[in-house]
Amino acid sequence: MSAATTPRTTRHQLSPARRARNLVMGGLIVLATCIVVAPLILIFAYLIREGLGAMNLDFFTKVPAPEGETGGGLANAILGSIEMLALASVLGVVVGVSGGIFLAEYPRHPLMPTIRMISDVLAGIPAIVMGLVAYGLIVLQFGFSGLAGAVALGFLMIPIVVRTTEEVLKLVPQTVREAGLALGLPKWLVTLRIVLPAAAGGIVTGVMLALARVAGEAAPLLFTAFGNSQINLDPTKPMSALPLEIYRGATSAYDENQRLAKAGALLLITLIFLTSLLARRASRRK
Repeated sequence: MSAATTPRTTRHQLSPARRARNLVMGGLIVLATCIVVAPLILIFAYLIREGLGAMNLDFFTKVPAPEGETGGGLANAILGSIEMLALASVLGVVVGVSGGIFLAEYPRHPLMPTIRMISDVLAGIPAIVMGLVAYGLIVLQFGFSGLAGAVALGFLMIPIVVRTTEEVLKLVPQTVREAGLALGLPKWLVTLRIVLPAAAGGIVTGVMLALARVAGEAAPLLFTAFGNSQINLDPTKPMSALPLEIYRGATSAYDENQRLAKAGALLLITLIFLTSLLARRASRRK
């Protein structure tokens, strides 16, 4: 029977039983979607209602007021988070991208199983344990500092960047590598000059997702950065961060501190949401 004469099953030709099953399953899918999205919407709504009023000019330009007093802001925490995330990116990107290149480009190397195992173990280690590791390596020797906090956050970024880089590099066609090798280029130069540029968009997306993942971590910073009530840009000294101020404000007995903590949480979630959105758009465009 030709395609022109093949009977087509349209929605109007479905039996009542199949229509009912279709409606039920469609309704279950919509319900499951609402259940997944509802917590995010509720969190946003709560933080907007409770914290939006505190996000004024003082919030971005002043440091927290003394306990029990009104006013102040979280300028010290905002600048501290930006600086520590920038320093963490140096460690996370350099080590993570290098590890991803090794796993993707040298799958038969004797060290490959060991590197993969280490990466998988790092991915499963709780954030507070990373803070204890940085505490033992840096804080016990040099004291609390923003650099110690950045190292802890960088450790958390490494497995995410490794896995993303590996998967993105595997998407580059093997013929691209063979073309570079056919021109007489060594393998390391083919990887550096041909393969990496071809996968740059996906790698950047992985880095942005890793930053969004570690930006809200407070546990490792309690053991490393410790916090600072004043603006400090010296990474060798204690430094504040948004997660730290949110934790301390939320556990405070004063309403003003709790109000600033909710505003800080709103700012942090908004930044994480925008970062994730940009990463998804960049990945989709790529």
